[in-house]
Amino acid sequence: MRLRIRHLGIGLMLVLGVMAAGTLAIRYAGPQRGEPAIAERRVYDRTQLVADLATAGFALGAPAHVRIYKREKRLEVWLQTAAGPFGLFRGYDICTYSGGLGPKLREGDRQAPEGFYRVGLSQLNPASRHHLSFNLGFPNAFDRQLGRTGSALMVHGGCSSVGCYAIGDESVDEVYAIVEAALEGGQAAVDVHAFPFRLTATALAAEGDSTWLGYWRNLKQGYDLFEATQVPPAVGACAGEYRFGADAEGPQCAAIAAWS
Repeated sequence: MRLRIRHLGIGLMLVLGVMAAGTLAIRYAGPQRGEPAIAERRVYDRTQLVADLATAGFALGAPAHVRIYKREKRLEVWLQTAAGPFGLFRGYDICTYSGGLGPKLREGDRQAPEGFYRVGLSQLNPASRHHLSFNLGFPNAFDRQLGRTGSALMVHGGCSSVGCYAIGDESVDEVYAIVEAALEGGQAAVDVHAFPFRLTATALAAEGDSTWLGYWRNLKQGYDLFEATQVPPAVGACAGEYRFGADAEGPQCAAIAAWS
């Protein structure tokens, strides 16, 4: 009798163990490219975000655009309006990024990238070790043309960085929700433009001695197109140079694209 009870106890423990493992498997998201995953976290309540968007004249799920400015340590989220152009919804402080002004060149240089990137659904990581994250898609076609290397370059929560843009957990809750909703709502990819600073003529002129002046002038072409139209331009990598609009479709050009 005692032996039977003991066997029943062992069997019950095994069943409970399998059930617990199954629950963990359901709650555990697999690692996204270049970043380890972690177990389940709190669920972000989007109620206030939806209300704030409505007050500002936007809707969760509208096409989104993200602009990043290193020097100002600022990330902006823009959303498409009913009229067509994009409008600024909200700016978020960048808690930290690593490196200085200038593009990322190689794996391990701890430099946050600058340039034009596109984010698709496969680049979202809801199980990031930095709360939530999305991969910028570095290296893009332009970076590859110049032989630049690197991986796992993210916008994420927390306040630590090895080549990423960390905006804190509360901010990434909102930004991630907007990007995710836009993609799930049908936007093919969210354009993320990362600049060394706001590329006004005055700010660029003050950097006349910089090694990266020519590169930043190239970035400014795309920056100015958005400033003029309030619509992210089509971007291509053309023989080691960014080109925009119809000029991005030449025979030497490769589209800046999200992960397929």
